[in-house]
Amino acid sequence: MNIKILGPGCRNCVNLTKAATTAVAELGLEASIEKVEDYTAILGYGVMSTPALVINEKVVVSGRVPTLAEVRTLLTAASH
Repeated sequence: MNIKILGPGCRNCVNLTKAATTAVAELGLEASIEKVEDYTAILGYGVMSTPALVINEKVVVSGRVPTLAEVRTLLTAASH
């Protein structure tokens, strides 16, 4: 599974990265987590407000930090 956190490195981006890392560990998933801070790359995903969570090249959340439970749900759905 490929997970990307899109954003400039702000506090919300850091919180989303922590939530994704925690959820991956709790679920025992094999996943790579990549932080994307380049604005051109972020715009390439069609994201206008950060942070954004991308799972397997699909934007699943944008403009807010999802809860840990929501991240777990999204990762579980993407792993099936």
